[in-house]
Amino acid sequence: MLNSTRLLTTLLLLITTAGSAIPAAVAQTRSAGLLNFNSDGSRFACSNRDSGTVSIVSWPDMKLQHEVPVGLHPEGVAWIGNSSSLACCVYGSDEIIILDATDGKITRRVPVFDEPYGIVSSADGSRLFATLEYPGQILELNTADGAVRNTWQTGSMLRGLAISPAGDFLLTTEYLTSKVLQVSTADGSIQRTWEPASTDNLARQIVIAPTADRAWFTHIRSRVTAAHGNGSIFPYVSVARLTGTDAGTRLRVPMDTIRGTRVTANPWDCDITPDGRTLCVAFAGTNDMYLLNITDNHSELDFKAALQLGSNPRAVRCSPDGAAVLAYNALDFSVVAFSLQDGRELGRIAVTQNPLSEQLLLGKKLFYTALPPMTSRGWISCSSCHPDGDADGRTWQQPEGLRNTQPMNGLAWTHPLHWSSDRDEVQDFEHTIRGKLMQGRGLLQGTLPAAMAEPIAGRSNALDALAAYTNSHGFTLSPHATHGLSESAKRGQQLFQSENTRCASCHKGPLYSDSQPAPADKLTLHDVGTGTADATELMGPRYDTPTLLGVYRSAPYLHHGRAATLHDVLTTENPADKHGKTSHLSTSEINDLVEFLKALPFQDPEPQASAAGLSKINNAP
Repeated sequence: MLNSTRLLTTLLLLITTAGSAIPAAVAQTRSAGLLNFNSDGSRFACSNRDSGTVSIVSWPDMKLQHEVPVGLHPEGVAWIGNSSSLACCVYGSDEIIILDATDGKITRRVPVFDEPYGIVSSADGSRLFATLEYPGQILELNTADGAVRNTWQTGSMLRGLAISPAGDFLLTTEYLTSKVLQVSTADGSIQRTWEPASTDNLARQIVIAPTADRAWFTHIRSRVTAAHGNGSIFPYVSVARLTGTDAGTRLRVPMDTIRGTRVTANPWDCDITPDGRTLCVAFAGTNDMYLLNITDNHSELDFKAALQLGSNPRAVRCSPDGAAVLAYNALDFSVVAFSLQDGRELGRIAVTQNPLSEQLLLGKKLFYTALPPMTSRGWISCSSCHPDGDADGRTWQQPEGLRNTQPMNGLAWTHPLHWSSDRDEVQDFEHTIRGKLMQGRGLLQGTLPAAMAEPIAGRSNALDALAAYTNSHGFTLSPHATHGLSESAKRGQQLFQSENTRCASCHKGPLYSDSQPAPADKLTLHDVGTGTADATELMGPRYDTPTLLGVYRSAPYLHHGRAATLHDVLTTENPADKHGKTSHLSTSEINDLVEFLKALPFQDPEPQASAAGLSKINNAP
């Protein structure tokens, strides 16, 4: 029996789809995604990030045919032409794998530089194109032998990818800016760009309409001047016009106002029905999906219906015949299908087993949700600024001053937390949950002690689970040291460790930081000359020493985010030599030092840290 919410959805769908014919068959969608159908619509594949597998499922009966282990954190999957082969970007293992869906066997592994994310196939299956988030490249691969034909430096932190119906150009998104670029498949040249607003970020997939006149993509808007849940982060869908008099323009459509006062959070993916009339948008923070009418008026989108999904939906794809829409619920480890005609659930399937402990799964669900008890208004979750433990590339105006978002890699080793060391345990973020930013009722019963006061670990299973997940992010080895340190990086290492620079006096040991747990009056903080650069600073001028491990991909730098590059950290943002002595270095020496920093970490730091007696926060209370 349908509950009242599902019944309302069904009625809305019946009303809005009445009289609309859905085509019996259409061409395969050629947009990157975590879930994709094959060319005849008989199967779909999805990547399972936490399990490290790719699942192949028959359609429409939704039977699991194969689950194939592929490596660490797989992301985009794409079927190769009309074949039974498909490709997957293994983001954490820096590989593109090709497998045969018939027998579920991997036929080829193609190593790449770093972080492959989105992948698409040419119509004839002879070529694959893939984005490398870092360092912002597009690769062209020959499917016959797996050779990388071309490497095009295209933008910064690329994720989404779509190929035009004619196969003559690609569209790609810059993750941290939501900039869209049109790239020639002939030579990799940038043909056109759609510039974002300065507040836009976290754009993932992009999908081209069947009419090829526009492309849709999701992102958020981060108002860094507002550290308040009512005005800091907003969900958006944008359209890039590809043809006509409006070609080259883009329109941003706010999702938190399209259905009256109903707020959604963290739009992660979208897809267009084969008839081009409906856009399906999945929200990973509020666990729902909007079906939106695509119009030709100034607003572009009108609300049609809503569907309730599972936990942390990260992919949406319409079936090739236009009869159904599928959603991948990443933290339920399942795919669910709904009828696009009447909204009823057609089926669901567990595509992988939960690989996480009960505590880690609860903590991860809390981290990604924008629903109570984490928030009260629905706009923001922890993952809005720290998706998958990464930074959002933003510097926020916090009550205590400007604060650049830091990545969470190795967090368990680098307590206390924040630039100002005002948190000595992750459980202290209960203050953030209850505060103006998230406005939730929180995870702890009773009185909340002041941060840095008595420990609160062990007082709430949910809060301890959130801490366990937050502390679970490890270090990723730098792609700049895959084959060892370059000669330039070796020279930079000597400079870093020398008394001539004194870099290692604070960024010391295997963690390249002197930050360790201590009583509030005995914390190790340093004045590096940046505290007076921000007129709003209330807690400086001494700050915690962040680890340098992974610094190659975490720009901008310093607590106020005013160093756009590592070169700036050592030069323009260090005029008084308070952040290491660098003013006397030559240009070539600065370059060598930068090359060494980019190579961190070049080996796993945890064994050395343990041997040195450094403290790692235990996830359990």
